[in-house]
Amino acid sequence: MKVESRFLVGVGIFFAVVFLVYWFTSYEDAGATMLLFTCFLGLLPGTYLLWWSRRMRPRPEDRDDATVEQGSGAIGSFPDSSVWPFVIGSAMALIAVGFVFGGWTALAGGVLAIGALVGVIRESRRGGTI
Repeated sequence: MKVESRFLVGVGIFFAVVFLVYWFTSYEDAGATMLLFTCFLGLLPGTYLLWWSRRMRPRPEDRDDATVEQGSGAIGSFPDSSVWPFVIGSAMALIAVGFVFGGWTALAGGVLAIGALVGVIRESRRGGTI
């Protein structure tokens, strides 16, 4: 994780420098704010990964003397395909449309979101499709 953390911290530092140059040359608030938050987009995960990389043993990808065989094997468990992320996205779209067309669509989106969250939880507890 050291390579990933250094890369993200480097991105954050680069955008911090760009932010400072932009702020002192343009005095424009919106662009400077976006560059500042872009700096945070690199620094926050980068420092988190750097913090974790110092507390865990090195992965085979982080060691120079590692062989290919050391990096093989089970990587982890990944979730199966599911319809619930689509349903949650549709519910959030209905809630957002509720700001334009009225509360009734936001209410329908809220009911759909609660149903989708229950579906996600039930599916994750069972370990398969419902």
